[in-house]
Amino acid sequence: MTHDAALRSVQAVGRLPSVSAAVAYGGAEAWRGSVSVLEGISADTSYRIGSITKTMTAVLVLQLRDEGRLSLDDPVGRFVPEAGCGDVTLRGLLSHTAGLRSEPVGPWWERSPGVATAELLAANQHCARVASDGAYYHYSNLGYALLGETVARLRGRLWWDLVQERLLAPLGLTATTYDAPDDHAPGLSVDHFAHTLTSEPHADTVAMAPAGQLWSTVTDLLGWADFLAVGHRDVLRRETLAEMTRPATTAEGYGLGLRILRGRDRTLVGHTGSMPGFQASLFVDPTTRDAVAVLANATTGLRPELVPVELLGDDPVEECAPWRPSVEVPREIAPILGLWFWGNTALGFEWCGDELVVRDLRTGNVEYRFGLDEGVLVGTEGYHRGEPLEVRRKQDGSVSHLECASFVYTRVPYDPEVTIPGGHPA
Repeated sequence: MTHDAALRSVQAVGRLPSVSAAVAYGGAEAWRGSVSVLEGISADTSYRIGSITKTMTAVLVLQLRDEGRLSLDDPVGRFVPEAGCGDVTLRGLLSHTAGLRSEPVGPWWERSPGVATAELLAANQHCARVASDGAYYHYSNLGYALLGETVARLRGRLWWDLVQERLLAPLGLTATTYDAPDDHAPGLSVDHFAHTLTSEPHADTVAMAPAGQLWSTVTDLLGWADFLAVGHRDVLRRETLAEMTRPATTAEGYGLGLRILRGRDRTLVGHTGSMPGFQASLFVDPTTRDAVAVLANATTGLRPELVPVELLGDDPVEECAPWRPSVEVPREIAPILGLWFWGNTALGFEWCGDELVVRDLRTGNVEYRFGLDEGVLVGTEGYHRGEPLEVRRKQDGSVSHLECASFVYTRVPYDPEVTIPGGHPA
């Protein structure tokens, strides 16, 4: 296996407009690469890192603990009295076992202009709990906003200033920024059926920044990963980092601000990340200092828990054609994209490049392919090869159903308004 082949597979399977990655062995960068259907993207491009930001917030909290300024069993209300559910512990917030709701009250914070801390605290003053502190793992973005504010108040400095001064500067991580730099990748989402691209907003999350604001490159992230493995005398001791990697519950792979992945013959620690238009993955083996950083500019598609194993492993990777987005969907194709049923079987009709792809939604397997020949869809692969796919319309001109030989595809299972003559592959 080569890293380049593995990354091409990641891009194709995930339908990613671009993906950049880097691999380190023994703490030293050994490979860096990028696959992109966009101009101007390289392995040095900056992407949003989402919740990898949380690992930095967690380190700031543990610094204070090691200095004796707080205990992890302190309630957050001791430091942020206005916080709703102020009796939850810092340990519970770090490990997502505080029982706090997952998201703050209000609009989708990741896609909306951020609010100041006072406004965030006021809106969540009476926030509902989903469980008691320590009951079980329940991921909470809101909890990390409270942790960031705790650090800011104890230090008397803004959270981002502390990240720069106490983490990035000592480690020499100059490409990690609060706002998008000039050479950043654009945030995009991919239409599931049309395969077209839609731009996503790059909101400044303000009070929620400690949960997922930052931008970085794969090289800078490898530097952060190696710190998570070995520590740094001016940032955090290796022993404290080891404490952060101990699972907080037996059911979930999460410690104090760090995810824990166990697979094959190694244990990796780090974090995944997601913001509108972006996904990220950063994991390191603390024993060997082998690490993987992956950044993609798509809202979904990257498999962040699997890609470290794919890039660090030695399994053969089958070469595949790169995925490319649809530039334009033909007028006659657009109305028939989406969910259809053959009987009770759900199928997804997608326009991929220049062909109609029909996918079984149970398995993800492609069942049929159709090409557009002078306005007529004709099967090119699968049971319908050579057969025309006919679009049947209602009296008002809207699409009623699809027919191919005796197969009938309807928008709901066994549509009572459509005659189903039969059709079943031998």
